[in-house]
Amino acid sequence: MLKRLFLLQCLISLVSACSPPSQEQAVKQEPHAAHRIVALAPNLAELVYAAGAGEYLVGTIDYADFPEAAKSVPRVGDALHVDYERLLALKPDMILVWPSGTSPAVLDQVNALRLPVQAIDAQRIAEVSKALRLIGTLAGTELIAEQAAVKFEHDIQSLRDQYLHKSRMSVFIEVNRHPLYTVNQHQIISEVIELCGGNNVFADLNQLAPVIGVESVLKANPQIIISTDGITDEINQDWKAWPQLKAVHDNHVYAISPDAINRAAPRLVLGATEVCGVLERARH
Repeated sequence: MLKRLFLLQCLISLVSACSPPSQEQAVKQEPHAAHRIVALAPNLAELVYAAGAGEYLVGTIDYADFPEAAKSVPRVGDALHVDYERLLALKPDMILVWPSGTSPAVLDQVNALRLPVQAIDAQRIAEVSKALRLIGTLAGTELIAEQAAVKFEHDIQSLRDQYLHKSRMSVFIEVNRHPLYTVNQHQIISEVIELCGGNNVFADLNQLAPVIGVESVLKANPQIIISTDGITDEINQDWKAWPQLKAVHDNHVYAISPDAINRAAPRLVLGATEVCGVLERARH
């Protein structure tokens, strides 16, 4: 439950409150490679390892659980609270922050420490490879980071090409059941749906992760329901109360693993592959 709430917090838009710096702009930039890195988001920890800098990760936050080695990295807090004494004790030479998923209060306090801080606000597919290259530059692991970025771009493009001409399917993305949350077109899950040949039925909503009512879902009448909040049997049971929905009538209600699809990191390829497979099954 706590992990589910954390993921949901990261989906709810904090962007407008944060006014984050650009991905290339560091609050403070050291001229030498960063070899004591603290990553204040689970996806940032994943990116550090993928960029070949995992050995330099000395601190992170709760739910940074991939790869396996990340589980043993010291914790300094979570998305809403950071133990600044513990953070300082790690003597970081670079702190990576994710403005969209880190509270404005934490961002302000981290900046006040007068330590090197780098904002990496990866929210789109293309920004994953960009983030890998940036971390590689910061940590001096450019070669590994470049290889990881190229592989990610190749794998994503392969999926894009594979599903480019498939028939379009209307999709409701459920990221939380109680209350019922979805995402608009600016969230990375929605971008994955588009890549796989789907149309997010709530793409045009103003909020990044709005609360909606069942009535809105009934009106949109999606062909597919994809949930990141549970297992397929549970999700099916919840939606059986509305058999008039195309997705329910045709048995196209699915649950997918949340971490691979919610986190802007190389594992997004796995999440996208899973989503594309769901849409392909629904087409037949």
